[in-house]
Amino acid sequence: MTRIVRALHRAVRLPGLRAPHDTLHARVFYPGRLTGTPAERDLGAVEADADAGPFPVVIFLPGVNVGPESYRWLAQALADRGYVFVTFSYVGEQRPGEPGAIGLGPGLDASRLGPESFGHAPTSSTIGPLLDELARLQCEGVLAGLLDLEHVVLGGHSAGGCAALQNAALRYFNNLAAAFAYAGHAGALTALGWPEHSLLPLPGEVPLLLLGGERDGVIAASSHRYGSSPSDAFALLRRTFHEALPGGRGDAHMFLLAGANHFAFCHPDDPTTGRSFLDHRATAPGEALRNFFVEVISTFLDAYVREDSEVVEQLDQLSGHPLVLQAGRR
Repeated sequence: MTRIVRALHRAVRLPGLRAPHDTLHARVFYPGRLTGTPAERDLGAVEADADAGPFPVVIFLPGVNVGPESYRWLAQALADRGYVFVTFSYVGEQRPGEPGAIGLGPGLDASRLGPESFGHAPTSSTIGPLLDELARLQCEGVLAGLLDLEHVVLGGHSAGGCAALQNAALRYFNNLAAAFAYAGHAGALTALGWPEHSLLPLPGEVPLLLLGGERDGVIAASSHRYGSSPSDAFALLRRTFHEALPGGRGDAHMFLLAGANHFAFCHPDDPTTGRSFLDHRATAPGEALRNFFVEVISTFLDAYVREDSEVVEQLDQLSGHPLVLQAGRR
């Protein structure tokens, strides 16, 4: 038997949206094993590694106009560590408050991001339908009976990181176990009626991991949307951690990294889409940054999703990593 990471493809309808922007296409990465069955040889249907299950599930929300292939490195790394990891491609309106801006993204609903509506319903139209599809996979196919749907994690990058933080609420999804974000924050859009410098009051109902880079040129270039100054790439991330989260439980962690830019989380980065032309040049090696991302995210998940209290100490020790400029725990 040979261990291998495999993936399934699924098309998922999004209720309440109009065609053609009512469908996403998901890729479900899982720990597999080659056994030489006819279905494996003829159809590529590789069994899940049942001995390693049940598998906690990570739903990963992408940045605007960033294709899911840019996150495959993380999906494969976490699937190799015993997690199911879901990426997806969704084409729809991607700029809240600006109808007609069509592209890839996390499915944010601008009607739920304003001062009167935020906090009353999920801000992404994709999470609920993906959970429903995972429930179907739990009943049929190679993952049947092997998904730990009581321990679901929301992760994300950029706008997807914002969405992960906004929706980390048990009142929305009662099977959430944790959330993490790179270049995600709580900045509130002035175009939707928020006063300048406002932060969305994040639910913070599950353990959270907030990651960011000092060379983030995209957050800096977007700061006018929130009435903020672009001078400090970390400012909005620090404010998110210290002001937008309830804190007090000791399970919210922040790591701000030296030399990392906005698209350090994307490999490969696609310069033909997205806004990588706004980014600052990364000064830390990309491979070293990705290795750290895998280490800190997998350690965080093992600590809080697999509930290994001894691993929490390892997470704290990562604050001394050479790539970490600032770290915090609340």
